[in-house]
Amino acid sequence: MTISELAERAGLSTYTLRFYEKAGVLSPTPRATNGHRRYLDADVRWLAFVMRLKATGMPLAEIKRYAQLRAQGDGTVAPRLDMLLEHRETLVRKLQELQDNMAALDDKVTIYQAMLQQAPSVPKRTEKPTRKSAKA
Repeated sequence: MTISELAERAGLSTYTLRFYEKAGVLSPTPRATNGHRRYLDADVRWLAFVMRLKATGMPLAEIKRYAQLRAQGDGTVAPRLDMLLEHRETLVRKLQELQDNMAALDDKVTIYQAMLQQAPSVPKRTEKPTRKSAKA
């Protein structure tokens, strides 16, 4: 598949794919006789994994380091596993933090809902006066 086809399939720009190749995240791919890059299904799967790492907050420098280890072959399985386990632990901490924050918001929502039910004189919405209503 061409770089344009891969970009469309991945939802990325061709510029981003070239950048990833230059940065070492994507391996240089074979080229057709016309010089155009030709990607394989394995490249698509690898890019999908890279995008998952990126979506979960792994810094590009770490993704690059992971890609370099991957390119070295099966002898680097242990350090790659360590990287993924460390990243997973970071995600677990972030998920807990998000859950804690959501619980605090839920508590505040419950308090405000109770206030509105108990005191009908409490305004239901805060609205900014518009120019027209401000003149009236």
